[in-house]
Amino acid sequence: MGKAIFVSYKYSDAKVFQLPDIIGTTTARHYVDKLAGLLEKEDHLYKGEDDGESMATLQDSTIASKLGDKIFCSSLTIVLISKGMKNDAVADKDQWIPWELSYSLKEQSREGGNSKTNAVLAVVLPDEFGSYSYYITENPSCNSITYHTNRLFQILKLNMFNHKKREDNIRHCNGQKIYEGSPSYIPSVKWENFKNSVDFYINLAVTTRQNINEYDLVKNV
Repeated sequence: MGKAIFVSYKYSDAKVFQLPDIIGTTTARHYVDKLAGLLEKEDHLYKGEDDGESMATLQDSTIASKLGDKIFCSSLTIVLISKGMKNDAVADKDQWIPWELSYSLKEQSREGGNSKTNAVLAVVLPDEFGSYSYYITENPSCNSITYHTNRLFQILKLNMFNHKKREDNIRHCNGQKIYEGSPSYIPSVKWENFKNSVDFYINLAVTTRQNINEYDLVKNV
């Protein structure tokens, strides 16, 4: 059965790999168009909207109304991680993605109905050089992956490696601590892997959501 999916992303981020069929500079928005097509092929409903609006003059109540309307009917949020998604000169609370994640993680009541916390999946876009190393480093000698979560918004970072018993399922290699199993409420996947196995990764996020009580969630920006 298809899912209603909301997509969170940095609209204008051009630090992404050039798509071959795009004339001019590719931005994260172009990847959203590709993503929408992939979701529709698998009978999922894309709920994201084209939104490059500044938050500078918006009150919290206005933000809540906008995001509540967008996210309420969705059951899964995909956040596109891109190299320029986070503006370090601007507070997290003044950028859209943290708020979108916050409302995705909260239970909402609207017009007599209730929504549960969304499943969340992080899809990592290649940077302008076609590399994922700004966020993902593969360690072949240890058969492991390092995720550079320090590059992320706090609400995104804190909902990764947040399994309550993550320390019970680790191994060590070359002085590194490696978490096994499903340590993160928000799992991460490279774009190139996601586009070839859309339903597999969506089901991974949904299965994690079914075990939500095993994770310490941070829901506020």
